[in-house]
Amino acid sequence: MVNVTTETRNGISIIRYANPERGYLTAEGCTQLLSAFRAGVDDANTRAIIFTGEDDVFIRHYDVSEIINAGEAVRAGAIDQTAFEAGPFADLTMSIMEAGKPVIAAINGVCMGGGFELALACDFRVAQQDVQLIGLPETRIGIFPGGGGTQRLPRLIGEARALEFILLGQTVTATDAKDIGLVHDASEDALQAALKIAEQLSERGAEALASAKKLVRSALSTDLIDGLRAEQHRFYDILKTDSAAAGMQTFMETGEDITQ
Repeated sequence: MVNVTTETRNGISIIRYANPERGYLTAEGCTQLLSAFRAGVDDANTRAIIFTGEDDVFIRHYDVSEIINAGEAVRAGAIDQTAFEAGPFADLTMSIMEAGKPVIAAINGVCMGGGFELALACDFRVAQQDVQLIGLPETRIGIFPGGGGTQRLPRLIGEARALEFILLGQTVTATDAKDIGLVHDASEDALQAALKIAEQLSERGAEALASAKKLVRSALSTDLIDGLRAEQHRFYDILKTDSAAAGMQTFMETGEDITQ
């Protein structure tokens, strides 16, 4: 039975996913994750959000039985293409991408298929060093990554490497994932590493982080001139905030070395 729990530590929301014994992601699981995530986004005291799993499994992959059911509905003409534009999983990953707060995947165990696609939607990915299976093996069973993998992975590691990874249905260890840029770090304890990142982010101005995230996320799909204009306009907006004024004034008064 799916069990999604939320723990809060110093303004950091830790959302844990569990679905014993296999650790599959399901529509119900996505619904629960989305509800927990939106609660964190809506909480003014929450500065960063972490997704992680339990019992050496982040998310094994999406429940194939549910995909089979969807396939039967497609062949019967019961649903059309637009049905795949929304739904619990699509809504979850889009919410992660569009959220003004930083989101971190603490990959504590097996993370494949839909589980890795969820991690790809996050802003940061940290994997535990002993994790052996991270990847997108969907082509091995006659399908392909349909939850954002074909679009987010090339933006992360480039077209050639993404083609190799997806067409061959590759999985890698945490160390290899770091080497090829799938994750930002491979750590002895993924959650603790994610918390360290979240704590650093919590010290930054929330408005600045939200603006920077939105601009970076849109950079590859925006004309350069339009992107520069958007950046300039948002920089104007951030200068009107109290957090920006306070942060810069503190820097001037303390002489803090921001390179450290």
